[in-house]
Amino acid sequence: MSERKSDISGWLVRRATWHLWAALGAVLAALVARTARVTSDGGMDNAIVVRAARVWWAGSSPYDDSHFLYLPSAVLAAAPQVLIPRGALSVLVPVAVTGCLVGGWACALRLHGVPLRSRFAVLGLLGLAAGFAPFAHLVLLGNWTATAVLALPLALLLAGRGRWVAAGLVIGAAAALKPLLAPVGLLFVFAGRWRGLAALVGVPVVASVGAALLLPDPAGFFTRTLPFLLSGDDSFVRLYEASPGAVLPRVGVPGVLAGGIGLAGAGAGLGCAWWRWRRGDGGALRLAETAVMLMLSAFLVARPSYDHYLLVVVPLVVAGLPCAGAVARGPWFWLALVPQLPGVSWPYLEGVQRRAFRDAVTLCGMAVTLAVHCGRGGRSCWRPPPLPVPSSRAAAPSAPPAAAPLDPAVGSALGPPASSVHHPTRSAGRRASGASEPPGAGE
Repeated sequence: MSERKSDISGWLVRRATWHLWAALGAVLAALVARTARVTSDGGMDNAIVVRAARVWWAGSSPYDDSHFLYLPSAVLAAAPQVLIPRGALSVLVPVAVTGCLVGGWACALRLHGVPLRSRFAVLGLLGLAAGFAPFAHLVLLGNWTATAVLALPLALLLAGRGRWVAAGLVIGAAAALKPLLAPVGLLFVFAGRWRGLAALVGVPVVASVGAALLLPDPAGFFTRTLPFLLSGDDSFVRLYEASPGAVLPRVGVPGVLAGGIGLAGAGAGLGCAWWRWRRGDGGALRLAETAVMLMLSAFLVARPSYDHYLLVVVPLVVAGLPCAGAVARGPWFWLALVPQLPGVSWPYLEGVQRRAFRDAVTLCGMAVTLAVHCGRGGRSCWRPPPLPVPSSRAAAPSAPPAAAPLDPAVGSALGPPASSVHHPTRSAGRRASGASEPPGAGE
């Protein structure tokens, strides 16, 4: 990113002052402090995992709780929290969740080549924390979606540097905690990175099989949790889902038709993701937009699909704002985020159990916006290297005497060819040493 640009992007990538850092720190500290004050066990969703670990410690199956939707490896990952006092968990968990969100934003910035000390880095995170409701909601819940928020941009950053196996390990480790990033495996298929895909699949499989052998009900995930998910959850969970298959039946659309709409949208999204990858331009934008399109397609058909899942994709899109041709430079992406403004009471949607309608508008709006963007193409953040600028010192041209300009018009504009200029010192030096300049030296 160039700091010499005269437009807003040049101002954004310049170094931030301490005032901005102080404002960001105050907002994040307030989120953590509020969560620690009003929650126990680090939040409602983290409490579900901790309770499952306590049940396992007691010798029972964690899958007795139908709302425990994690792989067996998550039980072992949550086991250390059983040994931590609840008062300490109320502080440590929101700190850890906030740290994952900050880390994911930092990786998204580096993926797009944005300096971490820039004004955009601070203002972007401040905007997400204070102006995007799912951010505070995720910290309040202590949901393990935060691991996916960190893992996806980190994996894309590694993939952009050619380290696809390491990227697969990162996605696999996140999937072992919560299998939310499983659709990203298609990105490895598109790229033909089979070793990375093997790492992505192998890590959660090995971790889950090993953990399942320690549970009293090793097949509980397949015999209890998976049928629960395939049947569409229960009436309580469905009130908070944002996918069309869960929202449309609440306004009178038949369930089969609603599910078909979500499935059609997901299929179209997969096609757009494949088309975006085949287009082949964009570098970081290509990776980010393809991965985001895959995740949004999955959210359209996934059960469950909650509002805080949007944090997996929104920071990746927002971080690409300084790049020319990014989808975040268009108005439709920002219009899709309007329902997520905190503190706004929408008519008939004030209740917590009705916010799923707002989440569905944002999810579908983002999916359509990115699908259109992927289908029609756009410019990339990559720029070809600048052409060499001829030296202003006409008395000491950089081209060797035998070289001629590639374009006669350019040569006539720059003056006489280098061979017509006499350099007694250089000629004497070459005669004394018997050597000549290598071709192209100094160009």
